[in-house]
Amino acid sequence: MSTVSSKKTESPRSGESGVRTTTTTGDHLKSLGRAEFSLLLRNRTALFTALFVPLGMIVAIRQSLGGIDLGETGISALEAAMTGGIGMVLIMAVYGSLTSAYTARREELVLKRLRTMEASDREILIGTALPAAGLAFIQAAVMIAAGVVFLDVRAPQQPVVLVGGLLIGLLLLSALAAVTSAFTRTVESAQISIMPLFMISVIGSGLFIPLEALPERMASFCELLPVTGAMTLIRAGWLGGTDGPDLLGAALSALVWTILSVFAVQRWFRWEPRR
Repeated sequence: MSTVSSKKTESPRSGESGVRTTTTTGDHLKSLGRAEFSLLLRNRTALFTALFVPLGMIVAIRQSLGGIDLGETGISALEAAMTGGIGMVLIMAVYGSLTSAYTARREELVLKRLRTMEASDREILIGTALPAAGLAFIQAAVMIAAGVVFLDVRAPQQPVVLVGGLLIGLLLLSALAAVTSAFTRTVESAQISIMPLFMISVIGSGLFIPLEALPERMASFCELLPVTGAMTLIRAGWLGGTDGPDLLGAALSALVWTILSVFAVQRWFRWEPRR
């Protein structure tokens, strides 16, 4: 089993003119990101899942909240559905698509070939994740703008908290996708391997039902789930209503899960096909 290792991000090489040039981390990420984006556009199934499934889930979330009293939470069913939709974007467009992407690149020996080039292991993983993460960020921004302009949802109350929650959510779910791919044998089985995190996040991390609407003991347990911290920051940043200590706890939870996920990538990520 291979682990993530550090390699030099800058190395001289000679061009046809004999002039020695230096490639930087930015160059590596740009090249890898461009290649991965081209592959994403060619994969119609992955592209459809990333773009349209989260939007469809907003309708499902809105309908699921029809029989739940959200009066004590301070948010409307539409607002809960919109923030839950952002969570679905993170899970489907980032976690789901990247788990398949990492698995496919590994089984096709793409990752193994990339490791023989100048890019470091870290750059390879980040470059592969950039298109999906960028697409998810744009989707979230469009959903927020559409919600404010067309659906009369409140404007972001704490933009810094909102952006911070989005960024840490992107990083966390990208790392979790890399970890999940280590235990995924084929691209086809990726749809099964992502289900445990998908289910516990949908049910317990506030995507369908805000934690404030759950019984106190259940809500306290759900606060410890991987995606809950990021979702709490996103909801608080957009809709407000969360005080300082709760925000600090959510940020700490998201940070701890992100650190653990990055460590797990370094420990268990596979660079060669599973046998």
